[in-house]
Amino acid sequence: MMYPHPIIAKEGWPYLALVGALTLLVHFLGGIVWSWPLWIIFIFVLQFFRDPLRIPALGRDLVLSPADGRIVVVEKANDPYAGREALKISVFMNVFNVHSNRSAVNGMVKEIQYFPGKFVNADLDKASTENERNAVVIDANGQMVTLVQVAGLIARRILCYTHVGDRLKAGERYGFIRFGSRVDIYLPLTAEPLVSVGDKVFATNTALARMPGLD
Repeated sequence: MMYPHPIIAKEGWPYLALVGALTLLVHFLGGIVWSWPLWIIFIFVLQFFRDPLRIPALGRDLVLSPADGRIVVVEKANDPYAGREALKISVFMNVFNVHSNRSAVNGMVKEIQYFPGKFVNADLDKASTENERNAVVIDANGQMVTLVQVAGLIARRILCYTHVGDRLKAGERYGFIRFGSRVDIYLPLTAEPLVSVGDKVFATNTALARMPGLD
């Protein structure tokens, strides 16, 4: 499950190859006058699929952010995937954020649930229950942590590479969402949030909460 961090995510290689080849062909045949819109698209695709190496936040009992973006929810809520009341923290990713998803904690994957759905703006609360989504429930030293990849307005592909029974390490890459989305994190009510609505966070680099008892 470890990923070599090649700077550009493997999910983007086919897109870059296709757009790059088309851009070079049009540039060769028509020059910059005809190719400049394609160069802009190429640069956009390049930045979207960047996948930089991340260094985990230092400290004890930390829950790491599974995604880059902006905090849009910090509240008590029902976790429908693990059947409990939980602390919910949601990270909204726009098209300019890195879209690799990384595990928030060390633990074993206990359950994976996929739900087809709509593609409303992922910044809206109803996206958590109405949009296409994929939930991964992790047993983190006896405590349940649920990570939910939620498709967005123009996201059309949720990728999850982990399986039930896998052991994930905090900061380990486990999935990817293409083109704008969010990740919902459900934690035990004993967890102490370290972020507020509006904060910018970075996958693995930022600690979302402190949860006593993590290994």
